[in-house]
Amino acid sequence: MRKLKEVLRLRFELGLGQRQIARSCSIGHGTVYEYLKRAQAAGVGWPLPEGWDDRQLEAVLFGPTPRRVYENRKRGSAEFASFKLWSARTSLADLVN
Repeated sequence: MRKLKEVLRLRFELGLGQRQIARSCSIGHGTVYEYLKRAQAAGVGWPLPEGWDDRQLEAVLFGPTPRRVYENRKRGSAEFASFKLWSARTSLADLVN
């Protein structure tokens, strides 16, 4: 899970630098920079608005969670079904000759 709240708290409440925040949260300096840049662009500071949770903060900074590709697909396909039927009828010896 991303440490967005902790990065914002350390920056705005304690006034720590980006490298100190990175060490404190065990994340990369570039990650801290990216989080703070996104927060500034979105107008998000500290303390967070009342009732904001991690999911809402992440949606504001990174956009909505994308749907997975396979969630939209139907299970199985006609091609696979026909291949399965063909392979059941055909032996390896038939393919070699």
